[in-house]
Amino acid sequence: MKIGIIGYGSMGRMLLWKFSENAGIAQDDLLAANRTSEKLSEAKDIATICDNTTLAAASDIVFVCVRPSDMKTVLSEISSALKEDALLVTLNGSITFDMIARLVNCKTAKVIPSLTAEIDRSQTIVCYNGLVGADDKTILRGLLSSIGKVIELPENEVGMGSELVSCMPGFIASIFDVICTSAGSHTSIPREQIVSMVLNTMSATGDLMLHKDLSFNEVVTRVATKGGITEEGTKVIYDMFPSAADEMFNKTLEKRRLTAEKAAAAFES
Repeated sequence: MKIGIIGYGSMGRMLLWKFSENAGIAQDDLLAANRTSEKLSEAKDIATICDNTTLAAASDIVFVCVRPSDMKTVLSEISSALKEDALLVTLNGSITFDMIARLVNCKTAKVIPSLTAEIDRSQTIVCYNGLVGADDKTILRGLLSSIGKVIELPENEVGMGSELVSCMPGFIASIFDVICTSAGSHTSIPREQIVSMVLNTMSATGDLMLHKDLSFNEVVTRVATKGGITEEGTKVIYDMFPSAADEMFNKTLEKRRLTAEKAAAAFES
């Protein structure tokens, strides 16, 4: 089976190297194409470098890892070259299956990886159109498992799913950046040490909850003893943070809606 990847940005590059290193896809079975072919020079020893249409004609699974503004052009270019039974995989949640079907009516999946794929711990969102069969899903899940966990959602929930796994590293980093900055104003401990202490505690807490199947409330209860110091801090968080979290999702989901409208307008033009 031959796997093709069109686009060598951050996601395309990550998938290409992970499929080679983790999934063990041989060079002859791993194809890569990019608008600027010179960028692929570093991958010449792990993949077969070619153009978009050559890749589409040869591949059983075609990953299209380009910006929404370039999606229509790429799909139009490869539509007539795709194998009849090929599985098309796009990495953009704003481009709907209905929009794609106007250009190419084939088995199609949408995949949203996370930055944490870099350490093989992505929670990758995937959804399928009605043409994708059970065998196709099994093969794709096997590939995506090389970068972490695979989570299947219906197309209408891909947006919120993306907020929870793809956007969340950015949300978490910004939250703890604020915490570390605030802590720094109350102590002489160097910022580098503050960040290390908080990150290691955050990572260990997440692992503890997953390994011990603990809820958030259980962790709070075990740490925040009645009338104690931790309880004072958790009261502030539960009192003040919900409005910030609601506003965060209101803003990001609205931006996602506007992005989808823009993508739809580009396909109509």
